[in-house]
Amino acid sequence: MLRAGLYARVSTNDQQTLPMQNRALREYAARRGWGVAMQIREVGSGAVERKAREQLMEAARSREIDVVLVWRLDRWGRSVTDLLATLQELEHLGVGFVSLTEALDLTTPAGRAMAGLLAVFAEFEGEILRERTRAGLAQARLKGKQLGRPITAGRHAAEIRKLHRAGVAKAEIARRLKIGRTSVRRILG
Repeated sequence: MLRAGLYARVSTNDQQTLPMQNRALREYAARRGWGVAMQIREVGSGAVERKAREQLMEAARSREIDVVLVWRLDRWGRSVTDLLATLQELEHLGVGFVSLTEALDLTTPAGRAMAGLLAVFAEFEGEILRERTRAGLAQARLKGKQLGRPITAGRHAAEIRKLHRAGVAKAEIARRLKIGRTSVRRILG
């Protein structure tokens, strides 16, 4: 009998779907003949760290569960990249993954093929983002924008050397010029 870890999540306390998610997940596990080893309920936005989901991942890493069962993919993953990373880790651990609503079952060959397609789309999404970033940087350079961190300490190089020759301590130079001590040390070599 496979041991299932059930994961249900809502974004806010206002949402009333947790009981419905839990019931559907338990019924599905029973139909498949799986035992429920743990059931995680989480309330929180996708933008914050999901501590309860991490508990389920820890259970997978310690071989306490054989399959993760979720209501929907968007309940599990914060982004395509996050979803893919966790699915790949679960696959590496030999732990199955089933998303009930999307009928995505990575315990089957067809489900694993779908996961491969997800990986292709995640890579495509990442490549498009990289292309847009490069194009945006090139356009900014054409417009004369200074990219990267602003040069602040370098503007004071002559004054730093002058103060140092006058016997002023490096920490004091940094305080007077309102720059970092590491920058002073770097300029003085």
